[in-house]
Amino acid sequence: MAKERGLGRGLGSLLGIIDDEEELRPTKREVKEETTAPVREEQKMIVPEGEVVREIEIGLIDNNPNQPRKNFDPNALNELSQSIKLHGIFQPILVTPKNGRYMIVAGERRFRACKLAGKKTIPCIVKELKEGEIKEIALLENIQRQDLNPIEIGRAMQELMNVYGWTQEQLADRLGKSRSAVANAMRLLTLSPAVIELIEQGKLSAGHARSLVVVTNPDVQLKLAEQVMSSKLTVRDMENAVKELSKNAKRTIKPKTQELSMEMQEFVDIMEKKFSTKINIKGNEKKGKIVINYYNSDDLDRIYEIIARLN
Repeated sequence: MAKERGLGRGLGSLLGIIDDEEELRPTKREVKEETTAPVREEQKMIVPEGEVVREIEIGLIDNNPNQPRKNFDPNALNELSQSIKLHGIFQPILVTPKNGRYMIVAGERRFRACKLAGKKTIPCIVKELKEGEIKEIALLENIQRQDLNPIEIGRAMQELMNVYGWTQEQLADRLGKSRSAVANAMRLLTLSPAVIELIEQGKLSAGHARSLVVVTNPDVQLKLAEQVMSSKLTVRDMENAVKELSKNAKRTIKPKTQELSMEMQEFVDIMEKKFSTKINIKGNEKKGKIVINYYNSDDLDRIYEIIARLN
């Protein structure tokens, strides 16, 4: 089945995205009014050029059951609610008609804050959208937000790539981010569940967590993460600790040298004198293999001549 074409950068142009933590008084053109709920003359609203904003009753709007964002900080919602009470809302939400009502596509947090503020209506941009477009816009809007934790961002990126078959380069282009930023966000998903939980709880920063990606042992990951929290290690401290751990691992995980019998060791010594190169024997008197090392083409030619003479 053909995949639905992505909206690409359309989300940014459609919503003129800003972080609604900062519901600042905008400087763009005044909103066009379409319904009876007037907008005060002194109030300016951020609206993409050519779009019409409608004041819609909050009771007619439903949450998106597939909203990618699951956690909403109650304290931050209260702060936004108080700001809306004092200054109003300066960025419309995006909704789509559904079963005679409207469903939120982007702007869930502003919608919740308006309800807390006791507002009866909320400014909306209404768009007829397909299911695939709704999902993409909701995911892209959430990724663009500044208050998501790094794991939520990584999961949303992964979902977009899975749904649309995008590469990291294509996703980066749609988000207006570098490919390395996308790759770094998604690498965090490879960490152990215990470390991921610490990131989601805000106890471990993305910078610290990225240093742990190269550590393959889940127990060691968690131990280092806990060390960050208890000792207040900087990201550089963490990077140095991981490097030191890697060096120690290389020193301690060297393969054990095989113990050869006196007869076998004497055989190795004789062969090394004859071939004038390093000889390795793996096995014992009953079974094994002999490895004759050469380090350049001249070595190989010399060894070939010795064997030819034996023939």
